[in-house]
Amino acid sequence: MVKNAFISFFSQKEKEENPGSVEFQVFFFTNKIRRLTSHLELHKKDYLSQRGLRKILGKRQRLLAYLSKKNRVRYKELIGELNIRERKTR
Repeated sequence: MVKNAFISFFSQKEKEENPGSVEFQVFFFTNKIRRLTSHLELHKKDYLSQRGLRKILGKRQRLLAYLSKKNRVRYKELIGELNIRERKTR
């Protein structure tokens, strides 16, 4: 199942210490996005879940933009470990 695939990314100690960190929030949103995506593959007309997915994608995008501005090294490491694409630059 998708939700168990990324649990090992953060150790249990890190989860207890700082669940409000940008990295943890992006990790949490990424897991949620992957679960919703697999749900929407089965239920194509679930429009409320589609709306929720778009909202979560926006939140994750804003967090990644913030992290990119504040610390580019941590940003690169995070997108590499979570296997997500780099955001588009204008």
